[in-house]
Amino acid sequence: MLDHKKLAVIHIVKKELAVSEQEYRDTMEKVAGVRSAKDLDETGFQRLMRYFARSGHYRSRQEGITFRQRMYIKHLVEDLAWDATHYANFSKKYYKTAEIGTLSKKGASKVIESLKHILAGR
Repeated sequence: MLDHKKLAVIHIVKKELAVSEQEYRDTMEKVAGVRSAKDLDETGFQRLMRYFARSGHYRSRQEGITFRQRMYIKHLVEDLAWDATHYANFSKKYYKTAEIGTLSKKGASKVIESLKHILAGR
């Protein structure tokens, strides 16, 4: 059984991707063999996340931020204990945008490296 943080990630992803309940459950069944997130084991969770991360249509645009980058930035911001306003101010100051979704793939990589550097310096 997955811990509550991983279950929360699954539901955040579902909401961000705006998939229907039917599509969500069908995807889980196809990828991990279950119809409910509470029935996922660690292997099933990893398969589901890889499926979402590798699906090309989860990018805003071809050169845009990937789903994996978006989730990694959110994870780093969470580890830094920053709220949405703090991240938005940081991003706007250094990367000229407060919205994660408007970053290019290259820009998202720079943000990730910056956040990792800040986290390592704590």
